Amino acid sequence: MLRQRTLKTVVRASGVGLHGGVKVNMALRPAAPDTGIVFRRVDLPEPKDIPAKAVLVGDTRMCSCLEVDGIKVGTIEHLMSALAGLGIDNAWIDLDAPEVPILDGSAAPFIFLIQSAGIEEQDVAKKFIRVTRPVEVHDGDKWARFEPYEGYKLAFSIVFNHPAIDRSAQRAEIDFAEQSYIREISRARTFGFMQEVEFLRENGLALGGGLENAIVLDEFRVLNQDGLRYGDEFVKHKILDAIGDLYLVGHPLLAAYSSHKGGHALNNQLARALLAQQDAWELVTYEEAGRAPAGITRWLAQPA
Repeated sequence: MLRQRTLKTVVRASGVGLHGGVKVNMALRPAAPDTGIVFRRVDLPEPKDIPAKAVLVGDTRMCSCLEVDGIKVGTIEHLMSALAGLGIDNAWIDLDAPEVPILDGSAAPFIFLIQSAGIEEQDVAKKFIRVTRPVEVHDGDKWARFEPYEGYKLAFSIVFNHPAIDRSAQRAEIDFAEQSYIREISRARTFGFMQEVEFLRENGLALGGGLENAIVLDEFRVLNQDGLRYGDEFVKHKILDAIGDLYLVGHPLLAAYSSHKGGHALNNQLARALLAQQDAWELVTYEEAGRAPAGITRWLAQPA
């Protein structure tokens, strides 16, 4: 049986929120089978639980932000991406601020935290959402699409006319069956342009951003002294974000995702469109691991 996964023990971290710029203390905790991923704001007079669900995303400006009864948890996508990449089905995430810490701007620190806590398989079947027909959303010349696929793969293309973003590095694809999420995607950092910083900060965004947690570009070059981690780090970060955004459907996906010039808003629209079209997907489990698609078993077995 392909089993659900949670953490073996509690693990903690602290850092700054990318947009709010305030210190955040975070704890990742084990959760019972079928709990899903649930954020908990522990800084309030009465702690508030906020399930990681696409229908609860209320703001997609520069991040994905969940909201319940006016209580928010923002910048969840990198942590959600790491949880998806390691196949974690159930976890509690305690936060004492309205934002997940940005750490280094990628999913790699969250991978380290989850591996430090350890991964425990649970005696309940893992549930997958299998896409059974194409679903597509558009916003002008931007689009995102799901198609049936016996595994999970993602392809993304971006268009940036910037001397530091090579045209040959503006498209990337990952198939979880053949490539390692940890090696190929998890270290890709968020990025931004110096000329946008003033506007973002006037609108209460990127207050905690800097060279330590993002790739920053001026009009001509990358300003980070250590350069890029991947030659195509920009588009790989868009894939990293998409993996996290799409995990808000509530279960791992069996699908092929592709997008052109997409982002958090389009990813959320696609996730909602899929869930709303009940003839476009089915919930499946594998009581015998040998009957699961080879791509899925290889993904869940791939080494860190």
